[in-house]
Amino acid sequence: MNRLYVISTGPGGMEYLSLEALRALDECEVVVSYRRYAKDLQEILKDKEVHVSGMTKEIQRCKDAINFAKEGRVTAIISNGDVNVFGMATLIVELVDEMDLWDEIEVISIPGITAMFAAASKCGAPISQDFAIISLSDKLTPFEVIEKRVKSALESDMVIGIYNPLSKKRIEPYKMFLKHLSKFDRWAAVASHIGRGNKERIKILKTTELVKKGHENEDISMSTLIIVGNESTRITKNGKLLTPRGYLDKYDLSGELKES
Repeated sequence: MNRLYVISTGPGGMEYLSLEALRALDECEVVVSYRRYAKDLQEILKDKEVHVSGMTKEIQRCKDAINFAKEGRVTAIISNGDVNVFGMATLIVELVDEMDLWDEIEVISIPGITAMFAAASKCGAPISQDFAIISLSDKLTPFEVIEKRVKSALESDMVIGIYNPLSKKRIEPYKMFLKHLSKFDRWAAVASHIGRGNKERIKILKTTELVKKGHENEDISMSTLIIVGNESTRITKNGKLLTPRGYLDKYDLSGELKES
């Protein structure tokens, strides 16, 4: 059967590529990608036939990848982060299903590390309890639906990862997020350009400070991920974020159950 890989590359650069992703890229004849992601991988793609395009061309990229696979060429489409976290897996599956190509094309999704997990590892251990991941982009999701999810996640005391928080033209969703965040006093991390070498930036701060800076905050862009802790999230002695799982509430340091 014709093979189409949907490959996760991690949040940036090459350091988060899995062995499975590397093997799939090695097998591929054709690679389809957003321009920036292909540039990150240019060293390992230099012997491949690579087709790139810019923003808002997601449907065309997916259709191109499907067509190359239909021709019998082992094909990969690159997806930043993890393919199933605001990535290309959903659109590829939707298009293959809509075009009824399951008897012609084998779609193989290669999982990867999404920005929230990469950032969390760099700033401590902030997501060891229940969490939600929400994109503030209203390009495909109605503003009202995003607001409902933001409000519900904050009120339910989940750790939250905020993707696509702010662009030059798209301001209102972030202002809405700050409005609801202003009702809480939590610890947070602002992480930008994760995995991109010297461009990588991580700041740990209180949400009250984030709210105070408003939407004209130079630390927030489309390349930023915000992690908002829950009520139990705190700062460690060395300045990292920690959301305790609850072990030391039930056990002493010897591992024995505490007396009730």
